[in-house]
Amino acid sequence: MSETGRTRHKGRGKIFVVSGPSGSGKTTLVARLVRDKGFKNRLIKSVSFTTRRSRPGEKRGRGYLFISEKEFKHRRKEQKILEWTRYLGYYYATPKEPVERWLRQGRSVILCLDLKGARRIRRVYPKEAVTIFIIPPSLAELEVRIEKRCRTATRELRQRLRLAQDELAGSREYDYTVVNSNFSQALKELKSKILGEINYAVCPH
Repeated sequence: MSETGRTRHKGRGKIFVVSGPSGSGKTTLVARLVRDKGFKNRLIKSVSFTTRRSRPGEKRGRGYLFISEKEFKHRRKEQKILEWTRYLGYYYATPKEPVERWLRQGRSVILCLDLKGARRIRRVYPKEAVTIFIIPPSLAELEVRIEKRCRTATRELRQRLRLAQDELAGSREYDYTVVNSNFSQALKELKSKILGEINYAVCPH
């Protein structure tokens, strides 16, 4: 997908929003991307808050910061949250202060968000935001991936499939799309698009 005519803002970092339906591989792609040596000290993944309980093997501060619903509502009231959404009964939110600080320092930030979150970031940061949507190779393949996550939760499976279809319908709003049919190729393409945006922001033509 071609660019949408965004205005470059020199001196501040870029804020990359990566979206995609459950099972698209967006979280794994971003996790691999931020470990790439080419992005050392240049790209930071913001850690989101969530009110869901941690799963086996999850550590606080890596994937999520686990907080209570009461604490989430307090932070939202105090305007310490940049954007938030409710997914499968739980709240997910991006803390505002660290993102603002990194952008002021000229460092770029990457977020994994849904369509609602992507729209919010584009409204708040119209000059810095770059949105990328991860697309599965087909809806049938996506269903297989989601089923592997929800083998014993039929209701959750239906919810995830319905939400995935809604998210795919909104993919045309994004600046770029990346098809994740082959993980290595998708990672290479995602890296290329983000590096291109970072380098263009530093040395605009």
